Amino acid sequence: MKKEMVIRGLRWSRSVLLLVGTAAWFCLGATSTLAAVDSGPCSTNSDSRQLDFWLGDWTVTFPGASVPSASKVYLELDKCLLVESWDGGKGHTGKNMFGYSSDDKSWHGMFADNQGRVHIFEGKVAPGSAEFLGPSTGSNGQAVLNRIKVARVSPNEIEQTWEKSSDKGATWTMEFRGEYSRKNR
Repeated sequence: MKKEMVIRGLRWSRSVLLLVGTAAWFCLGATSTLAAVDSGPCSTNSDSRQLDFWLGDWTVTFPGASVPSASKVYLELDKCLLVESWDGGKGHTGKNMFGYSSDDKSWHGMFADNQGRVHIFEGKVAPGSAEFLGPSTGSNGQAVLNRIKVARVSPNEIEQTWEKSSDKGATWTMEFRGEYSRKNR
């Protein structure tokens, strides 16, 4: 009788292990299949790849800067998000993030820095250039329109400008004009 209970227990344990193993195998197989499906759209969609000219490590110079800044531009989220991580020197750092939405066929961006500024942008990207527009509030509470442009000058040079308008885009004031030079050419 005792021997029968041990054998039943072993059979039951073996059945549970087989069931758990089979479930784990199916789950892992489904996960890797879904991951492969999810990673493909951005890496193979030519619209998502239009900002790839900006990828790399950069030295950034701009008028009035006593030392060059640093910028690293890379892809995240299975190549669906382009991130610029920059260090402007003197403790000022930030991130620019840009992504193409296959849902609305548009580019979207966000700027955030360690001084508490955040801006949201909508944009248009073509091979070698991009333009993003987004609203913000000025220091006196006035509505401000921001425009960021990124343009490929050569394979090893990029220009980025940031302009602001307080008259809904009728006139623009240059806030930043950075010249990016690729490191380790």
